[in-house]
Amino acid sequence: MQTLFRYNWRVREEWYKWCEELPEEELVKTRIGGMGGILQTLVHIVDVELSWVRDMEGKPDLRADFTEYNSLQKIRELDARFRPEVESFVLAWHEGLERKILRDERPDGRVTEDAWGEIMRHIIAHEIHHIGQLSVWSRELGKKPVSANLTGRGLAAYLPGKV
Repeated sequence: MQTLFRYNWRVREEWYKWCEELPEEELVKTRIGGMGGILQTLVHIVDVELSWVRDMEGKPDLRADFTEYNSLQKIRELDARFRPEVESFVLAWHEGLERKILRDERPDGRVTEDAWGEIMRHIIAHEIHHIGQLSVWSRELGKKPVSANLTGRGLAAYLPGKV
């Protein structure tokens, strides 16, 4: 689990660097798919990750609205501000949390129950899904996308008990 979160964080940082090469108008341009544009999609990725973790922690949601985080710098600051909270949760993860249930009462009265392990895997898959959308937009712009390879990133060095 930790390896996949580290993978997502590393790739996200590489996308931030990739974005530095584009003019602002391309970063905010409305596109087909994703959350409507490159920066909007990056804000959404950070927001969803934090929202789910805070839900599991029993903390109030801190929705990140694109109107507030509408530049690459502001998105990076948002990510830097909340990454320690998310990382702390991820690093404290253990098998005993897998089947813990998050119960959510929806505004329409429906109640959902999700296992924390499923939520964690959803967070991982959610970001990978949106990174794929960024890759499509990258190719439409004639630019090489960030590599999606998990291998070659040295992520195994972070596994507990590995030297």
